[in-house]
Amino acid sequence: MPIYKCESSSLNPQTFPLDEIVMGLRDARFKWRTDQNRLKEMGGRHLPSPQTINEALELVIGALFPMRLGPNDLLQENEDFYVGHTIGVALNTLLTQVRLEVRHQHRNEDADPAELEKTAVDITREFARKLPGVRSLLDTDVYAAYSGDPAAKSVDEVLLCYPGVLAMVYHRLAHCLYTLGVPLVARIAAELAHGQTGIDIHPGAQIGAGFFIDHGTGVVIGETAIIGERVRLYQNVTLGAKSFPTDSNGDLSKGIARHPIVEDDVVIYAGATVLGRVTIGKGAVVGGNVWLTHDVAPGCFVRQASSSNKEALFNGNCD
Repeated sequence: MPIYKCESSSLNPQTFPLDEIVMGLRDARFKWRTDQNRLKEMGGRHLPSPQTINEALELVIGALFPMRLGPNDLLQENEDFYVGHTIGVALNTLLTQVRLEVRHQHRNEDADPAELEKTAVDITREFARKLPGVRSLLDTDVYAAYSGDPAAKSVDEVLLCYPGVLAMVYHRLAHCLYTLGVPLVARIAAELAHGQTGIDIHPGAQIGAGFFIDHGTGVVIGETAIIGERVRLYQNVTLGAKSFPTDSNGDLSKGIARHPIVEDDVVIYAGATVLGRVTIGKGAVVGGNVWLTHDVAPGCFVRQASSSNKEALFNGNCD
């Protein structure tokens, strides 16, 4: 008897070797699970869903900016009702995804289901409590985009149209989830923004108030990057890692600080690449297409001709 019965008239076992394909894929899955020591895991998907997380975050974003990103027919006198209802629906939806990740984190442990449920609820409740602070931070990002771009005609324009602002809306939410202990849900949220904007910000990156990414396409900000206040980046800027240390088994070491520190009031122009745990000092300017792997002193203006001079950058003699 075949292990797969094709019901469609457009597919039949005589045309396609379905039994062979199914068996081959089963063998590949078995090998993967054996290699990854995952044979004892319980069956089922049991992982967060990008589609469901997107639904929850779209509701949260509408509640953060109800008169701009909420429903078209919303009136100001109904704002609070809309926000309360929408946040309630969003949090219940998000809770289902947080619950899945918490359970997955403890899948190989003899954990108390009631304790796991409490953890998931606590994480989602704390996320909710952070939302007013997230809104306040985003206001500084929106204003930074408006004041930093002469083409911007209004704060409404940058909120509705600028990919850098949208990326930060998702990042502020994703960073909350990351710090609360659900990195997979957070990473999915970050990748939703990446897909929409072309801006890749790891949810672990710490970014201060008034952050502006102009144009934005191709920007990459790594997990352990620390960015101060009033920083501006242009398209194709990379804040990445210079090297990837390995442990005694030859596996990549996880969680070490490996991305740049960018202090307050720094501007980094298009195409610049800054790698490693280096510090770009307060008020420094990094020119376009510069490749940097060394510290930059506060107030320096780094151009291509100076970017390879480590001593000059450290001492602030960048011209």
